[in-house]
Amino acid sequence: MPLSSDELQDVKQRLSCCIDESSEKLRRLSEDIWSCPELAYQEHKSHDRLVEFFSQETGWKVDPHFKLHTAFRATWTSTGSKQGHVVTVGFLCEYDALPGIGHACGHNLIAEVGAAAAVGLKDVLENTQDLPVQVQVTVLGTPAEEDGGGKIDLLNEGAFDNMDVVFMAHPLQDDAPYLPLVAEHDVTIKYHGKASHASAYPWEGLNALDAAVLCYNNLSVLRQQMKPDWRVHGIIKHGGEKPNIIPAFTQLEYYLRTPSRAELLLLKSKAEGCFRSAAEATGCRVEVEYSKNAFDNILRNKALEDLYENNGKALGMEFTTDEEVLNNASGSTDFGNVTFVVPGIHPYFYIGSKALNHTEEYTVASGDDRAQFFTLRVAKALAMTALDVLLRPELLQRVKQEFTEAKVKEESTLRGEHTEQT
Repeated sequence: MPLSSDELQDVKQRLSCCIDESSEKLRRLSEDIWSCPELAYQEHKSHDRLVEFFSQETGWKVDPHFKLHTAFRATWTSTGSKQGHVVTVGFLCEYDALPGIGHACGHNLIAEVGAAAAVGLKDVLENTQDLPVQVQVTVLGTPAEEDGGGKIDLLNEGAFDNMDVVFMAHPLQDDAPYLPLVAEHDVTIKYHGKASHASAYPWEGLNALDAAVLCYNNLSVLRQQMKPDWRVHGIIKHGGEKPNIIPAFTQLEYYLRTPSRAELLLLKSKAEGCFRSAAEATGCRVEVEYSKNAFDNILRNKALEDLYENNGKALGMEFTTDEEVLNNASGSTDFGNVTFVVPGIHPYFYIGSKALNHTEEYTVASGDDRAQFFTLRVAKALAMTALDVLLRPELLQRVKQEFTEAKVKEESTLRGEHTEQT
């Protein structure tokens, strides 16, 4: 029999206490990750610290190098339920840092949130009688969010198979159950020309820098025909060797972003016209190399968002109502790809500072003790949302139904964009 509202609130209160009881070891975990910033796919010490954390917790089965060398999985499974189906809830930990400025995106806090929510949920479930379903709590350590897309690698390896719902949260300047994160793909453009003396006989050369400049200008002209919420931004990474040598090689790097993966296909097609026409105009040869992983937009799940927001408000969160914040599509994340496979949410949380992400000031804020209250509060809200869908099976069905409908709609749009291009 499902729990009454009062009984569910009692379980949530016990969960909150469980997380509070672990606050000191969770703070140390976050501090250790913050103190040793490591780049994508090189998060060896942070990975080892998280593996150590779960290995020392009772009841967890830990796979220390799960699918990727700096990924891990920790699982706990309940006992005693008469229901045969196992419902698996996942919590994700990120822990890679940024070059030069360390944890300026607060991934140490993301790791702490995932660990806190999972440990609190496990502790309260193993002391709750007559669960309506058998539960597996899974923690995935997901490397390389800032560069490469470790979650996409893990998706391709089947790491998210059999998950029913997945949670993570990201630090920012405000509390928000959802912000529009966009689809994104990195691209490198290389032009190959022919070197020659730039003063004595420039006509013998093929100027790869001219091709790069034309490419840059082509994309700038394209902006007039781009939708307002599309973004193209990049740099000329290599422009030549010396002024008196016609450049034989140049390289540009660009990020292409759109609100949806369907629109990203269209933008890529237009951008490639800019890349290739610059080569044709200068007689150079062009190479267009996309990164192995494209980031998808997040597939929203309002049912989960609403549950999370209700739990957050009960814990004292004040969610932003600023329309500029709520409607400003800015960054991208490999969690977007996960949401097309498993229903999930990626809320944002205030950490006690209005410093901006990817700044030195935010690095300081993410390592400050003031962030701890807010970090554990969002962990409680995520774990309570997991309790909602575990202890009230009709809510889980609502979440899954919305996921199915949203995915069908998105894929229909994707087919439409593909037909438009062909």
